[in-house]
Amino acid sequence: MKRVITGRAWVFGDNINTDLMYPHICYTLPESERPKYTMWANRPGWPEIVSRGDILVAGKNFGLGSSRPAASNLLGVGISAVIAESLNGLFLRNAVNVGLPAVSFQAIRSMVAEGDLIEIDLAEGNFRNLSTGGNVAFRSLPEFLMDVIEAGGIIEILKRSGYLDTEAL
Repeated sequence: MKRVITGRAWVFGDNINTDLMYPHICYTLPESERPKYTMWANRPGWPEIVSRGDILVAGKNFGLGSSRPAASNLLGVGISAVIAESLNGLFLRNAVNVGLPAVSFQAIRSMVAEGDLIEIDLAEGNFRNLSTGGNVAFRSLPEFLMDVIEAGGIIEILKRSGYLDTEAL
């Protein structure tokens, strides 16, 4: 995982819940099929137009709701990072646990239009809109969370440490 992520922005509003990112139908599908339904209730067809490396930008309270593995679906469609005005704590931890960088700072939505090329420097805590020239600092994630993200998630750390039998997975 790179600490500087550059990608095209997809902009969502406030209160995007985990049910939208991981709808109920996903529970009945093989893991490889689940990302096809990401955001299908509010943005049908979105997974087909997302490119690997794109960045999701959202408003307040992104990821509210249950502990559905919504971050896995975002990774599955190609999203490389989430940046929102505020993140639900449970979503943030679930994102970190699967290796999806997620950061927040106020007014991000006012700085980004859909399709803008943006850059997030996770190590320095710096956001740049490469399309408009906007630049702002944000509070970076603690190093121990970055370690989990860089490892590819908590399961990868447990495998490497010998706590999970990779044959059984």
